[in-house]
Amino acid sequence: MAAAGPRDGGGEGGAALASRKQCLIRRNHEREQHGVAVSCLRELRSKACDVLALDKTWEPITLVLAEDGTIVDDEDYFLCLPANTKFVALARNEKWSSRSLDGGTAWLSRESTDEVDASEEKWKHLARQLKDDLSSIILMSEEDLQVLIDVPCIELAEELSQSQPQVQVLQDTLQQVLDRREEERQSKQLLELYLEALKKEGSIISKAAEPEAALRGDVVDAGASDTDTSTKITLSDRILTALKEKPAPELSLDSQDLELVFKEDTEVLALALSWDKQKTEALQQACDQELSRRLQQVQALQSLRSMSKVKKSLPWGDWLSSKRRK
Repeated sequence: MAAAGPRDGGGEGGAALASRKQCLIRRNHEREQHGVAVSCLRELRSKACDVLALDKTWEPITLVLAEDGTIVDDEDYFLCLPANTKFVALARNEKWSSRSLDGGTAWLSRESTDEVDASEEKWKHLARQLKDDLSSIILMSEEDLQVLIDVPCIELAEELSQSQPQVQVLQDTLQQVLDRREEERQSKQLLELYLEALKKEGSIISKAAEPEAALRGDVVDAGASDTDTSTKITLSDRILTALKEKPAPELSLDSQDLELVFKEDTEVLALALSWDKQKTEALQQACDQELSRRLQQVQALQSLRSMSKVKKSLPWGDWLSSKRRK
């Protein structure tokens, strides 16, 4: 792997470097990686062309996550990614495939170098995420939250290098997050029941809705018959089971799974779930909204953390003076 960019030399140059995000880029199906420091997504795309010596005729360049091929074309989404995330630069008409998977950094994982051993206990991997950044709690699935709650307090304390009282507070917080999602799920179920009751009441008052419902059914049937049955769903059985069986499944999945569901082809997903297109689109929209909400929460926490670091870095008197000047 090529060496990363120059280290922080202090002064103005160090401050400028600190404001940049460190990224790793490579070509598709190649192992050699290059480290770059950029301030925005556009700069990363430009540096990818230069560092990887991509011909101008190959543009536009598409950047995807090396972990799962997720296309990164939104600036806010890029800013939420951790440092040292691995990207693959795809030339025009070039497609990412799972064969190019090299164990790169997942966009939700804060571990940039250590690979997760398949035989290792899952809770230890989750604990390392928390140790590196507590905001990853927001991005976890309900299953992951429950795993950490069930870990004996003394073992989790040892893994996190924290005292047992501190870890007990952490596990209580994880339980609160889990309970809050359950409350949201129950609220959504009540709302769906209310809307269903209104719909039934309307059908009793007027039969005009029946032809429309029949028409929608005809459209769905026609679409299903035209769908290429050879098209394969890219989602795992675990995700599909959660989508089918869980009420408000967007609350159960972690943020990486939400991204995969939203990016999945609607017709292929509808066929896999045996749903109509309208219901499938509503699910994908709900996943997108939940993902956006979680990312906003993470950004808010990161902003508060940055402000806290600024306060700690200044002498108390200087901080008060700067606050008055504002």
